[in-house]
Amino acid sequence: MPILTDTPITLARQLAADFACRAGAADRLGKLPVEDVRQLKDSGYLTLTLPREYGGGGLSLRDALAVHLELAQGSPSSALVAGMQLHIFGNLSEARPWDEDKFAWLCQLAMAGGLLNSIASEPALGSPSRGAFFKTTAALTPEGWCVNGHKTWSTGGAHLTHLLVKASIGTDTAVILVPNHTAGVTWEETWSDSLSLRASDSHDVRFENVIVPEGHLIHRSKPEPEGPNAWFPMMMGVVYLGAAVAARNTVIRYALERVPTALGKPIAALPKIQRQIGEIDLALQAATALMFDAAGAWGRGEQGASVFPRIVAAKHLMTETANHVTDEALRIAGGISITRTLPLERYFRDVRAGLMQPPSGDTALEIIGRGAIDALGQKDETDGHDESAV
Repeated sequence: MPILTDTPITLARQLAADFACRAGAADRLGKLPVEDVRQLKDSGYLTLTLPREYGGGGLSLRDALAVHLELAQGSPSSALVAGMQLHIFGNLSEARPWDEDKFAWLCQLAMAGGLLNSIASEPALGSPSRGAFFKTTAALTPEGWCVNGHKTWSTGGAHLTHLLVKASIGTDTAVILVPNHTAGVTWEETWSDSLSLRASDSHDVRFENVIVPEGHLIHRSKPEPEGPNAWFPMMMGVVYLGAAVAARNTVIRYALERVPTALGKPIAALPKIQRQIGEIDLALQAATALMFDAAGAWGRGEQGASVFPRIVAAKHLMTETANHVTDEALRIAGGISITRTLPLERYFRDVRAGLMQPPSGDTALEIIGRGAIDALGQKDETDGHDESAV
């Protein structure tokens, strides 16, 4: 069982320093480093959001974000892999939507060094969060559940120990635990040359007559949209924010070291460079502040529903800021930034993935707008506001 010997922040910084040494090569190869996965498991980092009663760190959303912001600065790809497990157990610990014995079993697997992810996305499917009928199916046979289907964007790939596969059972949707590399599970390396996060092993996986015991059915219900879940958007958003912080730090160090012959001093002394760095630092401060504010206000039930638009606003601002900051970092550093001499071009590519993860774009803005409209409407009702009296 992994044992946490350091404070989570210290641990994240140590891991980030190690990950950073391998991140460039991992990106060029398009492969998640085995060493990164081993350190995540051995250090106990992957257990930080498990509840304390099951041996985990029991971190709140706000504390988990603070820790993961540090890790993501080392390798956004590896942070994405770790973030999947952190958000799953963080959300499950709060919501407890499944039978407790099933949840306890998953916690035991994680405490024993497991690396899990929810395997939901499919080629023809929109966002699974909106309620879905999965083309991946599970049928009960005398040998157990027989799973067939094709999933995409399965972060962690062959490094995962267990897959929480979302499938259809008749007209129901279900979550079935499939140990990775069970007979019939085939990984297709579709991700290594992607634009972003090439070393996250977010490959496709196929299930062909995969048999798992009947007790591996974790949950079954009618298809319906999921309730507000702050953990996924926030834990994904902080990966991109961490990459942007790393870009900021990289360009500042470059500005301190770059001494053009004609200038005779570091370009960091130039007011123009200082203004440009000030602009990106201000943007990062604002996004980080909103992230922590929204996470600190998050709660379940009615409180969660009222705070969720702020969660969406934080995720949206985090990803938009990450894209802006990494773009500006390229401009500050100049021509060298589009080569691999600096990791800026990798950070620039990696954060683009955040624009695609839900809730994003117009959907995010609509949620934020509805939240503002509803909040003012409720306030006016409470205060007895009469527009005709104005």
